[in-house]
Amino acid sequence: MDKIWDCLIVGGGAAGLSAALVLGRARRETLLIDAGAQSNLAAHGIGGLLGFDGVPPAQLYAQGRHELTAYPSIETRSGEVITADGAVGDFAVELADGSVVRTRRVLLAMGMRYESPDVPGLTELWGNSVFHCPFCHGWEVRDKPLAVLADGDRAVHMATLLRGWSDDVVLLTGGPAELTADHRSRLAHVGVDVDERVVSELHSLAGELQAVMFTDGASLARNGLLVATTLRQRGALAEKLGVAFAATNPISPEAIETDAMYRTSVPGVFAAGDVSAQLPQVAAAIAAGSAAAASMVASFMEEHNV
Repeated sequence: MDKIWDCLIVGGGAAGLSAALVLGRARRETLLIDAGAQSNLAAHGIGGLLGFDGVPPAQLYAQGRHELTAYPSIETRSGEVITADGAVGDFAVELADGSVVRTRRVLLAMGMRYESPDVPGLTELWGNSVFHCPFCHGWEVRDKPLAVLADGDRAVHMATLLRGWSDDVVLLTGGPAELTADHRSRLAHVGVDVDERVVSELHSLAGELQAVMFTDGASLARNGLLVATTLRQRGALAEKLGVAFAATNPISPEAIETDAMYRTSVPGVFAAGDVSAQLPQVAAAIAAGSAAAASMVASFMEEHNV
């Protein structure tokens, strides 16, 4: 525990690896700790990432870790960070194996846990024909019969957005809808039907969605399902550090609040990627990780601690 790292990155996904690369090139002593549970590992490929379009997430992460080996100031470890305390310039970070490391700066980039409806058959299709982001997966189900599983304002937004990939979109509210007359008018205007039956399960064949089943015994043939999810913190680390959360984030009540420089409310603690994002996408996470790392380097310069 004698060594004090310049930067400790919690999470080895898109944001964490991107930040580590920038910090390595800036010659900052950086430790990256990765639990290896990225939320998009189940996806068939990364949609819309320049240079990696359609590439499986695991392949991107493996290449990223390989690139980091070129920088002697970076060390990567497998493990889980469970708590941290201290102040800017000297944080003590404890791992699940009981080891403790010290660091001057912390970057929270551990991603989030995606909380989806408890529908039998959904988990097996997640990241492929059942998804949370049409920009990531819409192309693969283009022009097919699609559905949205959501309700309220968010459902209207999701259903109208999905119409860009298919002319056949049905909104499934999973029960009596919380839709206003204006909501229904907007949906009708773009040709989206509303089905308020309770969903019982998803039927698939060879790993692809075939139909949505209802509790009344009926079914609706669909080949893609956009699902409203809520992003949750993977653990209590952010809370233990005392960072503030952005209560107004529409997809996560637990998103970490940051300023334009990716600084949290706790001096010396930064955040990037899904933990603080309004748009959970790999491309956005890579950009945020890079910018957060540059902000961390700048924070050292401001202290004249170079």
